[in-house]
Amino acid sequence: MEQSQLSVVIIGRNEGERLEHCIRSVQAMNDPPEGMELIYVDSASTDGSPARAEALGAQVLVVHPERPAAAIGRNAGWRAATAPLILFLDGDTIVDPDFVKAALSSFTDPNVAIVWGHLRERYPHASVYQQALDLDWVFPIGVSTFCGGIALMRRHVLEEVGGFNSQLIAGEDQEICHRIRVQGHLILHIDQQMALHDLAITRWSQYWLRAIRTGYAFAEVPTLLHDNPSQFWQRKSYKNVLHASMLVGLFLVGFIMTLLLISPWPLLLSVVLFLLLSVRSAVKARWKSSHLFTLLLYGLHSQFQHIPIAIGQLSYYYHRWRRQRRRLIEYK
Repeated sequence: MEQSQLSVVIIGRNEGERLEHCIRSVQAMNDPPEGMELIYVDSASTDGSPARAEALGAQVLVVHPERPAAAIGRNAGWRAATAPLILFLDGDTIVDPDFVKAALSSFTDPNVAIVWGHLRERYPHASVYQQALDLDWVFPIGVSTFCGGIALMRRHVLEEVGGFNSQLIAGEDQEICHRIRVQGHLILHIDQQMALHDLAITRWSQYWLRAIRTGYAFAEVPTLLHDNPSQFWQRKSYKNVLHASMLVGLFLVGFIMTLLLISPWPLLLSVVLFLLLSVRSAVKARWKSSHLFTLLLYGLHSQFQHIPIAIGQLSYYYHRWRRQRRRLIEYK
């Protein structure tokens, strides 16, 4: 039998019904390569996810890492796969039926290692958090410096760079993209819907924890890439700390002056300055959406997120000082 050109690797942990929707969306793709391979890698779920996947015809692998991480699941999946192209999906996504068909033509260029398309939230109006975070997935078309973990990749490039860094609990997708680009390969973002994602963030605590996890990656990845000549992650990390310090300082000064002057105006001025910064972010992001309220939410998110991200960065350095390795930061 002729070898398939495509292996689909889905990773998940307690995704439940979302996982079933993901697998069915793969099986419903238009014109998939003959003999397409479907692999589900489960990270010690307790909701019966492996049985759900097996019942739908997926090859199931179960990993029991001491420190669960997406990188471990993705590595187990692509190493078990046999096709030259690997489509990585998360168990909370639904792949667009035409993405693979549209993406395959890009691989005629031997320099292209990764192809990805538009990723959007499946339920953007389920909460104000998801409405804002939906715009985080919007990026310019063309050659990219990085992409998320949901993408179509060449297997031999994964072998060349040694796969994902299993030491990372977040940020593993951008970290591997750096190593792939160092090898001279291209990452291409095409103008094609790729997948719908379900963040399932409906509470403040979930939004906060997700930003904490992002901050942890902001600190952990630069530590691993301390010899990176581009200094991309280091600049990103320092910039976030400075931005968060500015915001905290803004509100702290306003609060202290309000107490000293026995007047609400200094604190109100701090709030107004924060809102003006948020409006500025919304205006800069207007190419991402034409919906005014969504842009305003995104502006608020773009500014405020620096604070929990900075706390996540401090959390990494605290655990490093204690010589501890933090477990996966789960928000749902």
